[in-house]
Amino acid sequence: MSMSTVEPGTRLADRFRLEDRVHESAGATLWKALDEILARPVAVHTFAPDFPRVAEVVTAARLASRLTDPRLTQVFDAADEDGTAYVVSEWVSGDSLLDLLESGPVEAERGAALVAEAAEALAHAHAAGLTHLHLTPGRLVWTSGGTVKLLGLAVDAAILDLHSEEPAREDAEGLGRLLYAALTGHWPGDSDCGLPSAPLDDGKVCTPRQVTAGVPGYLDAITCRALLQEPRRGQPPLATPAEVAEALSEVPRPTPVPVTTAPPALNLRSEAPDGLGLGVTTRPPQKPMAHPPPPRPQTGAASKILLTVIVLLVMAAVGVGAWTVGKNLGNAPRVTQPDVADSPSPTAKPVAVKPVSATGFDPLGSDRAEKPEIAGLAVDGKPSTEWHTDSYLGADLGGLKDGVGLILDMGKPVPIADVAVSLGDAAGATVQLKVGDAADLGSLRTLAEAKGASGTVTLTPSKATTGQYVLIWFTRLPPYAGKYRGTIYEVTVHSPGPA
Repeated sequence: MSMSTVEPGTRLADRFRLEDRVHESAGATLWKALDEILARPVAVHTFAPDFPRVAEVVTAARLASRLTDPRLTQVFDAADEDGTAYVVSEWVSGDSLLDLLESGPVEAERGAALVAEAAEALAHAHAAGLTHLHLTPGRLVWTSGGTVKLLGLAVDAAILDLHSEEPAREDAEGLGRLLYAALTGHWPGDSDCGLPSAPLDDGKVCTPRQVTAGVPGYLDAITCRALLQEPRRGQPPLATPAEVAEALSEVPRPTPVPVTTAPPALNLRSEAPDGLGLGVTTRPPQKPMAHPPPPRPQTGAASKILLTVIVLLVMAAVGVGAWTVGKNLGNAPRVTQPDVADSPSPTAKPVAVKPVSATGFDPLGSDRAEKPEIAGLAVDGKPSTEWHTDSYLGADLGGLKDGVGLILDMGKPVPIADVAVSLGDAAGATVQLKVGDAADLGSLRTLAEAKGASGTVTLTPSKATTGQYVLIWFTRLPPYAGKYRGTIYEVTVHSPGPA
């Protein structure tokens, strides 16, 4: 099959069925497709037979697939075989920054928080040697699940043939442009991204505070340090995504939006200013429900008569009640107040307990070690860092052992209310919670289990338990880059709060 025969209904890799053509430009076509094995929507890029950069795009996609930051679009597959080239990635549902800016700039710190999340994800990518080079408001998405996604890492640049001698600085400036757009609703770049151009002052882009009243001074300074590469407030320019992320680290992060039971309306953009298409499902704004007016009070003679009757009846009832109470007061049994100790106490709120240390736990392996050098990244309080297992040939750890995991030393025995574990996005993990007073597999009791798990799971013991060591134990691993690997972004141990 050649790319010239690709049409709705085409199946790629015997599992990805193309359904809707979202966008087509310069020989690259974006589709919404269905992963028939996992029954989920995916985004698929296909390419015309004469597309000149197929090899570069496939290579970039494969490199991007190795990153596990949940804020970066996950790449599931990329191939160039028998005249067929395609890239399969995550289908993201939500509102892009471009959508959010349709009615003007967003609230300053909320917009800065979205860019801060993108900066942290991009810093992670740069540390792995990957760049973006095409940061536009259409590529930054606030998902319907209340998280941030940055689309198109590495792949966009390969499709559009973008290069830079200073990629770190280019992406830092790109983050500055996104921050400028969020604060002002204007775009300070040369390309047409769907926003009005930033105003100029004597040939120079106006600062955010010159364009929009009320922009905090520190955000204005950060924007200029990144976008204009100028020192502000005695601070140097921000020349890398990591420096932008550090500058924005104190911005309050957005809270997840409530999940609604009704599915979002489908609105596939057929055109996008950046020439790539969004690969997202956007939700049109919802109109608030009108509340019915309260019933009007009755008026007139009938209501006055009714009111008089009610008042007389109430007075009579009060009189009879007072007479009855007075008559029986002396004969009433003595009522004692219940003991305070017998009253139910309010439920104590669990509190997070920080472990003393964390390490990879592989007592059944030949080397008895499982990535111990990065174990601390799962308890550092940063959702962008991770600990992961080795990669195995099968979900059952290749038949080499029964399990592998991450063990936390709490320093002393502590009561365990529950343990929240942030896993990778790929489903299929089976994880167990084991607790004990010795870092020995035989001394650790299995107290909870989650099967087919992904994302954040909470493992709750069925009865009260105490222990010094907390083990997150993988007995099955989810797929990862053609193999199987377990990933933990963060572990939080909760103890019952004080009564």
